[in-house]
Amino acid sequence: MDINFFDIKPEILKASEKAMELCKEYLDKTDDITEYNQLKMLRAFQHARVSESCFAASTGYGYGDRGRDALDEVFAEVFDTEDALVRHNFASGTHTLTVALFGVLRPGDTIISVTGTPYDTLQGVIGIESEYTGSLKDFGINYEQIELLENGSVDLEAIKKRVNPNTKMVYIQRSRGYSLRPTLTGPEIKEITELAHSLAPGCIVMLDNCYGEFVEKTTPGEIGVDLMAGSLIKNPGGGIAPTGGYIAGRKDLIEACSYRLTTPGTGKEIGCTLGNSRELFMGAFSAPHVTGEAVKTAIFTSALYELLGYEVTPRYNEVRGDIIQAVLLGNEQRLIRFCQGVQKASPIDSYVTPEPWDMPGYDSKVIMAAGAFTLGSSIELSADAPLREPYAVWMQGSLNFHTGRLAAMLAAENL
Repeated sequence: MDINFFDIKPEILKASEKAMELCKEYLDKTDDITEYNQLKMLRAFQHARVSESCFAASTGYGYGDRGRDALDEVFAEVFDTEDALVRHNFASGTHTLTVALFGVLRPGDTIISVTGTPYDTLQGVIGIESEYTGSLKDFGINYEQIELLENGSVDLEAIKKRVNPNTKMVYIQRSRGYSLRPTLTGPEIKEITELAHSLAPGCIVMLDNCYGEFVEKTTPGEIGVDLMAGSLIKNPGGGIAPTGGYIAGRKDLIEACSYRLTTPGTGKEIGCTLGNSRELFMGAFSAPHVTGEAVKTAIFTSALYELLGYEVTPRYNEVRGDIIQAVLLGNEQRLIRFCQGVQKASPIDSYVTPEPWDMPGYDSKVIMAAGAFTLGSSIELSADAPLREPYAVWMQGSLNFHTGRLAAMLAAENL
């Protein structure tokens, strides 16, 4: 690696070269997955007959917006679902998930999370602990959760005991959030989905798919997931989409979600694009490749820090279900210094020193390195963590592997 632009210590360079040798096989496997998903995306664009006219801005009600409809078609095909709802006006992944939940759940329904407590920002939506006005709990929707086993895997036996024909939704969070449990892969999601449908044939299996898009060849849609949602400033936006989210799944469920997003009766038929379509299309087309670069960055980071004596999860040679790499740093000071090192490799705000702060929606201070073109874009190079036990940092993204690899090295040097 020719990095004459950066003053990297010889011992870090040596460890980097050894890490590259160690994980070469797994980087090659990632390239194979990337090629498959990239060609699948190209085919979806062609089937949707995407053209220059799809990028035209619509205003007002947005009636007859070809680009909006074509983008829905693209996402439905690449995720192997009947329909999709892709919009720039989803404010975040949590907002997208909220629209989906409120779109299909009604007072008296029961939702069971089978992956323990959901991600921090969704707890207020559900009504766990915080009593926010307008939560699912406030609308009389019942919430239950099944804790994970000690090894972090889903408790299938507990699901058999708790899910019944009256269960309206089985909720799965694919990614680990700020925990160290394993991220779910396609075969594991399929097992949960099949079990849930056997116990409650009419239930909706919903997946928080954030961070997991294009990491595998398998999609949740082809293994029985009824409804899924995610953010466009993560994997499926390719680092180009400036905002937005998507919901994909069964046609009747997407229609219900669209009624929640706009109004009953108008649903997907309205909603102007205001000139955002070009970036959403470009981001979607770039997404498989960019996701592959992010996965390669995670694999290399895992190999490097294992060589440097740190505990990592997942290991470089383990199957991955998302783009996130966790490194256990042991104390608050190392955690802060790691993030500050990653910031030095960023194209934006590289001169800034990240410090912990009280981030909205979290119960402890959070430090975040994120020199991104789009604020909060997790598919771009970032590293963040709450300042609490076990003092692990979660690193994700990288628009290209070259700078992602450098970031891991600069973080190591900063330690």
